[in-house]
Amino acid sequence: MNPRVKEVTPQPGYKLKIVFTNNEQGIYDCSPLLGFGVFQELKDVSYFNKVRVCDGTVVWPNDQDICPDTLYIDAVKKANIPA
Repeated sequence: MNPRVKEVTPQPGYKLKIVFTNNEQGIYDCSPLLGFGVFQELKDVSYFNKVRVCDGTVVWPNDQDICPDTLYIDAVKKANIPA
């Protein structure tokens, strides 16, 4: 099983800075999701910034969430994040 989300911080450009339960850090880009169904609401930056951690993944107030495995696999890990 992949690590789960421990901390999340919204970043400019619809990105999330994530700390996983194994203490790895990564950046997940949510922008490709913004055109799909329930994720369209995330286009509102003030709403996007309401992201929080719940049960090992990221969630927003209106029940949007992203699979924690997807977050871990697709996040650009800190060692790979350009300076």
